[in-house]
Amino acid sequence: MKRFAMAFLLGASLLGSPLAAQAATSASLDLVTPITDYKIYVTRNINELVTQTRAFTTAVKKGDVATAKKLFGPTRVHYERIEPIAELFSDLDAAMDSREDDHEKGVNAPDFTGFHRIEYGLWAKNSTAGLTPFADKLMTDVLDLQKRISGMTFPPDKVVGGSAALMEEVAATKISGEEDRYSHTDLYDFQANVDGSKKIFDLFRPQLPKGNDAYVAKVEKNFGTVNTILDKYKTKDGGYVTYDKVTEKDRKVLSGAVNTLAEDLSMLRGKLGLS
Repeated sequence: MKRFAMAFLLGASLLGSPLAAQAATSASLDLVTPITDYKIYVTRNINELVTQTRAFTTAVKKGDVATAKKLFGPTRVHYERIEPIAELFSDLDAAMDSREDDHEKGVNAPDFTGFHRIEYGLWAKNSTAGLTPFADKLMTDVLDLQKRISGMTFPPDKVVGGSAALMEEVAATKISGEEDRYSHTDLYDFQANVDGSKKIFDLFRPQLPKGNDAYVAKVEKNFGTVNTILDKYKTKDGGYVTYDKVTEKDRKVLSGAVNTLAEDLSMLRGKLGLS
């Protein structure tokens, strides 16, 4: 839930709509291509999110704790990659991705639903008891998100700003381990946020005016630094160690690298004339 204060635009296809034309005119006609390519990226991830959430919620409803735990982190990857878009729908974001402390009554709040409510049951209780309604609602919300994304226009300034916002959120609120506090699958989320941020940067980098070679090289280097740090924690099966195994010292190193990257990416919107 949270954490990007973005308004959303709905109900129009990207190309050929008045909204798209207005967005293109306000920046550059060249932005149509990266926005279109980014929508393809988001669509692929939301489709995969639907598939994997269905497998995850099926395991929950069958009472298969082990399988549900195994699927939790990898399923969330597809949501975390597209957070700049997913969080535009604040009602769904609150339903799917809010945390215990976003609710006055904590885990007992009737509106504490979504991934983290199920996470609480699986790890804090080591049980699927009572989780079927939450699993059904999560599946419904994911399908709703898919439908809404398919019919929305992607505002270029919000997309480009999302590259920095993803990294800022990691540094500000995720490094502490507060998000996946029961499962400690935070490193899956971090990598997904980095991947989503890098995708935006890669798509819009060709549109930067001449004279930004040093800036591009610096951002690329900083992405490499963050990825090198995260690679240290990969497991042989392609997953990640639990975040509780990452020392406080190592968390500070990761935080510093992410902050540096976020600062660089915060300049991207201005360099593209979208501020």
